[in-house]
Amino acid sequence: MSSYLITIGTMIAIQAIAVCGLNVIVGFAGQISLGHAAFLGIGAYTAALLATKAGLSFWMALPLVVAVCGSVGLLLGLPSIRLREDFLAITTIGINFIVEAVFRYVPFFGGALGIGGIPRVMFFGMRVKGTSFFLLCVAFLCLTLAACWWFKRSWAGLACAAIGEEEQAASTMGISPVRFKLLAFVIGTGMAGLAGSLYAHHMQFISAGDFSFSVSIALLSMLVLGGMGTLFGPLVGALILGALPEVFRPLVDYRMLFYTVLLLLVIRFQPAGLLGEESALRRILIPFVKGGMR
Repeated sequence: MSSYLITIGTMIAIQAIAVCGLNVIVGFAGQISLGHAAFLGIGAYTAALLATKAGLSFWMALPLVVAVCGSVGLLLGLPSIRLREDFLAITTIGINFIVEAVFRYVPFFGGALGIGGIPRVMFFGMRVKGTSFFLLCVAFLCLTLAACWWFKRSWAGLACAAIGEEEQAASTMGISPVRFKLLAFVIGTGMAGLAGSLYAHHMQFISAGDFSFSVSIALLSMLVLGGMGTLFGPLVGALILGALPEVFRPLVDYRMLFYTVLLLLVIRFQPAGLLGEESALRRILIPFVKGGMR
């Protein structure tokens, strides 16, 4: 049971890192992205190829993985300059399906068989697994949250927030929508690359199906549930939706239906998420925190 809980906790931490990246794009910059799993897959496949074919360790490959995902995010973020709302959503969905098809049908990426034999993370000559790997993922999650906190309060974060609220008004104030939209995509996809690298070395085997469109919906569900644009919303959403499938494992075949119903309920009754502005949970917690500070 202990190792089982550690495994679940590890997956939740990895998913929370990916959702933090999605939060930068959707929550901070106000852009629509329904294909975030594609960048998670790009990070995982890049890490797997660098480890199995180039012989690079996790630590040596990690900067390359983040750079590759950020670069691809820069290229694929270009449609966001001209596309908005429904058209941008359809474009990001198409990106997810294209990336998954490339992984599935191109022999270089293992094809339908995927990539196996991915080594464990090594630290001072010791394999990092179990509790140690869970703590490593938690450490990276803390660094990701710190980066999100810094970005949200920086000039770039304020500019992204202004663009998300009203792009034309922000443009008249001298804020470049092109520059800051692409910056959000680069940072968000780079975080997804980090999560993908951790996922690949944790699972030691990956395939195209691990990064399908349903995974993108799951990541978006976590963000919407926790609260878009909030700092800890991705963590809360990943904790809840990462644990519930294990609690209701007999209903695993109805997971997508569950996510759909949950999204509809949140949008109807808590459109800002559990930690968003005007949310019921926030109204309860803020007086409690203020009372404790007294």
